[in-house]
Formats: sequence, C-alpha cells, structure tokens
Amino acid sequence: MAKDLIIALDEGTSNVKAVAIDARGQVVSKASRPLSVATPQAGWVEQDGMTLLNGSLTVLREVIAQVGAERVAALAVSNQRETAMGWDRASGQPIAPAMTWQCSRSAAFCEQLRHDHQDARIREITGLPVAPLFSGSKMRWLLDNTPDGAARAARGEICLGTIDSWLLWHLTGGREFRCDTSNAARTQLLNLHSGDWDAEMLALFGIPRAALPQICPSASRFGVTRGLQGIPDDIPVLAMVGDSHAALYGHGLGAPGGVKATYGTGSSVMAPLPTADTSITSLATTVAWHDGERMVYGLEGNIPHTGDGVAWMAQAAGLTDGKGQVLASALNELPASIDSTLGVYFVPALTGTGAPWWDDQARGVICGLSRGVTPAHLIRAALEAIAYQIADVIEAMRQHPGFHLDQLMVDGGPTQNAWLMQFQADLLGCPVARSTTPELSALGAGLLARRQLDGLSDEQLTALMPQHDLWQPDPVRHQQLQQSWKGWREAVQRTLWQP
Repeated sequence: MAKDLIIALDEGTSNVKAVAIDARGQVVSKASRPLSVATPQAGWVEQDGMTLLNGSLTVLREVIAQVGAERVAALAVSNQRETAMGWDRASGQPIAPAMTWQCSRSAAFCEQLRHDHQDARIREITGLPVAPLFSGSKMRWLLDNTPDGAARAARGEICLGTIDSWLLWHLTGGREFRCDTSNAARTQLLNLHSGDWDAEMLALFGIPRAALPQICPSASRFGVTRGLQGIPDDIPVLAMVGDSHAALYGHGLGAPGGVKATYGTGSSVMAPLPTADTSITSLATTVAWHDGERMVYGLEGNIPHTGDGVAWMAQAAGLTDGKGQVLASALNELPASIDSTLGVYFVPALTGTGAPWWDDQARGVICGLSRGVTPAHLIRAALEAIAYQIADVIEAMRQHPGFHLDQLMVDGGPTQNAWLMQFQADLLGCPVARSTTPELSALGAGLLARRQLDGLSDEQLTALMPQHDLWQPDPVRHQQLQQSWKGWREAVQRTLWQP
C-alpha cells in the first residue's frame, strides 16, 4: 500500500490532536485528548511538559493504529506558541513545568527592560513589543529559578525551547534539537532580518546560545522518529510551525487581503506581509513561515483572553454542567435571546491585555451593570468582547500602508457560534469566512509537509484546501455598532494601569 498519508500533530493549550490527511487534503482519521492548565499563583499559568508529550504520543499512536503504519509518509507538527520549556539534555526530563504563553510571571523582568529603555531596540531587531507573552523572558525566568541554571545552560546541559523543539526532541529519541522559523520568531531572541538567533538579544535576556535549538525552515526535514512504542522508526518530520501561522497557511497560503483570526483560548489576528516592517508599534511583526523557498512575514496582534474570557464568565454565571464544562447551548442561545447587553461591557484582562494595548498589569473589568442585567446579558458581553478585541487589532493594522482587508478568515472553536460570526461581520463591515474544517492548524502544517514531501506548487496546494462558510455584513447594523465599539474602548481604558 502506498505511503499516502501525512499525520499532523496539533499540540494546543486545551487539547492535543492528531489528524491523518491524505493526498487530496482530506482528513481520514483523527484522535484527541484534553489538556489541563495550572494556575498556582496569580499571573502564573503552566502545564506539565511530560503530560503534553505523553498526550501527543498517545494521539499519534491512535491514528497510526487506525490508518496502518504502512500508509504513513511523514509527520507534521503545529503547536501552541511562546510556551517555554526547559529540560535536561542528558535525561530529557523537564527542569520545571512549561510556562505557557498566558503566563505573566516574567512581567517584572519585562518592566525592567522598559525602564532601561530597551523596548525600541528589541522591537527593531525582533519585531516584537516587550511583553511577558514571548518566550525569551520566560526562558530567563527558568534559568534564574533553576539551581546553577545559567551555568548549566552555557555548558549545554540544559535545553531551552518552544513546544515544537520539545516534541521533536522526544520524537527523534533525543537526536534532533531544532525548531522552526515561526516558533523562533516568537521567542524575542530571533533577528527578524537575518533569520538567526541574535547575539545582542541573547546577551540582553541572558540566554546562552548553547541552550537553544537550531533554526530550520517550517517546511524541511527535521529528523525521523526513533525508539517510540507504537510509532515506527524512520518516519520523517517534514514540517513544524506555530498553530496560528499554520491556520493562516491553511486558509489561503497567505494571499494578500486575507486576514486570519484564530478564536480559541486566546486569539491571534495575522495579516501576511512581504517584508519585515516593524513600524506599527502596537502590533508584532513576525515570521509567518518559511516554506523552504521563501520567508513570509506577518503583522500580528495577540489577545490572551477571548474564549478563555467567555469560559470564565460562564463559570461565574453558573452556566456549567456538573463537571465544570461550559454549556455550549447557553453560549449559542442566550446572546440571540436579547437585543443588547444593556450597556454592560466585559474587558477580560485576566492576566493583562495583549495587542494593541500591551499592558500586563491591567486587570479585568465588568462595567455598566444595572438592576435589569441577567446572565444572558453577561454572556453576550463576554462574546461581544471577543469581536471587539479582534476589531481593535484590525483597526491598528489599518495603519500599515500595505494592509488591506478583503475578508476576515476565521477558525477555532468559538467560530461555531453563528451569532458571534454575524456580530463580527457587522462590527467590521466586511465578510467573515469560516473554514469548514475544525482541524485547520493541523491541515496547514500538513500542507507544508506535503509541499516538502511531494514538491507541490502553491496552485496545487490551493486545490487541496477546504471551503469556507460566509457571513456578509449588514451595513445598517455596521453603522449602529460603531457607537457600541466606542463604549467598549472607554471600558478598556478602565482596565489599563495608571502609574
């Protein structure tokens, strides 16, 4: 039987899934496992690295068993970004829990960088604003809080990496220590213009080069599987890419005018750029991907709490089942059952704000409460907050001279809420196009691997992409919502830290 399948591993924050994709771009098998997040202190958000690894290996084994190992041509990886891992090079064991992208425990270090007036230089080199979101400050925290951490890292005894490099290390039996360009670009240690680790940033963050992985194009041969029970040896890993970047690739290969918004625990809004232009200071300039032939850049806004904010509100309002799971029916039915929020705004700055505000000391606010407010109004305010936050990022993107918006391409769990999709289209005044596959990040990584495996062109890859469901904006509703959007921005100002 021909080796016709690529298995894409999508390691996210709330779940990990493996998806088998055939040569026509069709999903033929999949498996998933939920993941837990720990918050041991205020602002700390972490996950167990071995749990992330074991969940990943479990779903890979399941899908390989379902489709047959003889059909598997390659693996691809998409992963939660900015999450930082440290592990012992000799044993492969973590030195601490993974500090997730939401974790803000390195805020004091970031504040010191701003106090030392390093933010402009950091943005110039890396394209990223100073914020605890990015991996570099998290890696510094790991070394500072590990006995003899800096010295051990300098001797190469400690490995520091993003989740793609952590997974690759174990998939290859500890033989390959590599990451892809898109994940490297999220560390704040990559020189955006050279595509390599930057000596000045390594010195500034106190990260030894010996502790970091080799950077490779997103579509390249990263290594082969080795020594894993239930997973055959010598399966090549042909793509690794951050999940938001993979989603943009899966939507339309980065065609101009197509802006991508991933709705999940948090959200990433990304527009493709041909060059590394860092002039929009309220947004991040990053590497979208390197497809093996060319580098594509991205203008991006990161929002830490979108679906997470809705989940928090649903729990606060008692709209969960006996096991604490949010009732999806409530999220779909309650917002449409009322005409407005009665003036309620919920700004979910639960660990600070992301783009375009970048205030890690901000905290969440519910304002505009009156006697007639019910749980339905609160849930609607939480869902509206997703749309407002994404609109804020797109408004900042409009400052870029090369930016234009034809349609907003969306993916992620909350996009299944049709009311939210129509609200987003009306608010922005542009079509919203939802991918018909829920496995878009996995598909994007799989398409990059397929390019590497079969040498396909953009035209050939486009033919393998899924269709989109479309929501058209209501022009009258668009004008009405501009006043509500103004009220939202006033609510945001209440959350921002005032020295």
